[in-house]
Amino acid sequence: MPIYEYVCSACEHSLEALQKLSDAPLTECPSCHQDSLRKRMSSAGFRLKGGGWYETDFKSGNKKNLAGEAAKKPAAETPSKPASTETN
Repeated sequence: MPIYEYVCSACEHSLEALQKLSDAPLTECPSCHQDSLRKRMSSAGFRLKGGGWYETDFKSGNKKNLAGEAAKKPAAETPSKPASTETN
């Protein structure tokens, strides 16, 4: 079950609630008892990155480690300009 974050638009009280996906959103603030609770947008509590079970068990062929391969490749080579030398 996901944890949702709420904030009251009337009194700025914030809270977290453990709810099922099918549960209706909370509306009544436990602090001021007004129907002004709104869900906050927040990031997930975990990230899947790097090697590991997903990388080794579910990807196949050249799809493996796309993020890691991009980090290993050198940046596109661009012709560098020589440092300007001014003579006075």
